[in-house]
Amino acid sequence: MMTAKYRVQGFTLMELMIVVAIIGIMAAIGLPQYNQQVVSAKRADGVQMLTRVMASQERYFANEITYTTDLTDIGLASAAAVSSSESHYKITATACGGGIGQCVLLTAVAQGPQSADGDLTLNSRGAKTGNWP
Repeated sequence: MMTAKYRVQGFTLMELMIVVAIIGIMAAIGLPQYNQQVVSAKRADGVQMLTRVMASQERYFANEITYTTDLTDIGLASAAAVSSSESHYKITATACGGGIGQCVLLTAVAQGPQSADGDLTLNSRGAKTGNWP
C-alpha cells in the first residue's frame, strides 16, 4: 500500500490580503507626499522665469531709466503676459510703489494643477511673496 504525501505550495488568501493591505497603507501615505514634491518641483519653473524677466527689466532700466509693463520691450513674445518655459505659470508686469519709473512688480500666476500652490511675486526692490523655495 502506497501513501502519497502532498506538499502544499503557494500563499494563502489571508497572506495575500495582508500584503494588499500593506501596499494600500503605503500608497495612502506616499501618494500625497509625491504630489507635494511634484508641485514643489514645478514651482522652480515660475521662479526661473520671474528671475529671468526681472534681469531683463533691470537691463531695460539701466538703458531707459524706467521699467516697463510691456514685456515686448524687454524681448519677450507677448506684451501683457508671457508663459514660463514649461507653461506652469504666466508672468505679468505692473507698476508698484511710486510708479513704473521707480518700481516694477512681476507676478507669476500659477496655471492648471499648479494653481493649488498659489502665485509668486517679485518686485524690483527684491520683495517676494508666495511659496518661494
